[in-house]
Amino acid sequence: MSTIFSDFFLSMHKIPEFQTAAGLIYILSETSFVGYAVLLTLFLASILSWSVALYKLTGLLEANEKNAHFVATFRQDQSPLRIYEEKIPFDGSPLFEVYKAGCKELCFQLLSTTTVDERLHFSIADAKKISSGQIRPVVDAMEKAIGESMLQLESLMIILSTAISGAPFLGLLGTVWGVMDVFAGIAVAGNVNLIAMAPGVAGALTTTVTGLLVAIPAMFAYNLLTVNIRSMIVQCENFATEFSSEVEHHYVIYSNSGNLQY
Repeated sequence: MSTIFSDFFLSMHKIPEFQTAAGLIYILSETSFVGYAVLLTLFLASILSWSVALYKLTGLLEANEKNAHFVATFRQDQSPLRIYEEKIPFDGSPLFEVYKAGCKELCFQLLSTTTVDERLHFSIADAKKISSGQIRPVVDAMEKAIGESMLQLESLMIILSTAISGAPFLGLLGTVWGVMDVFAGIAVAGNVNLIAMAPGVAGALTTTVTGLLVAIPAMFAYNLLTVNIRSMIVQCENFATEFSSEVEHHYVIYSNSGNLQY
């Protein structure tokens, strides 16, 4: 029976994949304590960066879907304030947050109140139109909302950028420390033996490889998320411009010459 298992192990050892796995196990067994600490830190950093990347990507996909639904509803209405008056929820949509901030300030300029109740529609219909100078606070409120949305969208991105820049250096630290241990062992032994050096050097290099394996996926995820975040911020800015135009058409008084009244 032992002969059968021995023959099976020898046949498996000839398979390249098995040889690679066995080699990695042997290299890890030669890694120093500092190397294990670095590898554990990199492993935790990898889990954290992947979790952040998936969380942010899922959030951006949901936000894009809700933005599309909100814009479609907004453009179907002739009244730009209907969504706000009827308290139709679009939670999770950055565009809705910009819209809500603009509507709140517009209601204050029209009615000197921000209370939303069942009489709001009739109060706005009976309110006097505002001057062009009163549009500026509405625009400022939307710009503030855009800034807050930007901070929220960019939250946790520091974790990915830290993984990109920090993981390779942490891996390099483990490699340098491991090589130092190897040369220190050679100095103590007083004998240079390549066969004895190779496992220690290979074990030291595993931390650099692991650091790169953490940093490279984080870099791709960071770039992908950054492009989507910038796109969403541009959408918010474009919507703020569109909403400002709608407000001017519906709620700003014009002079007889067709110009805005100042």
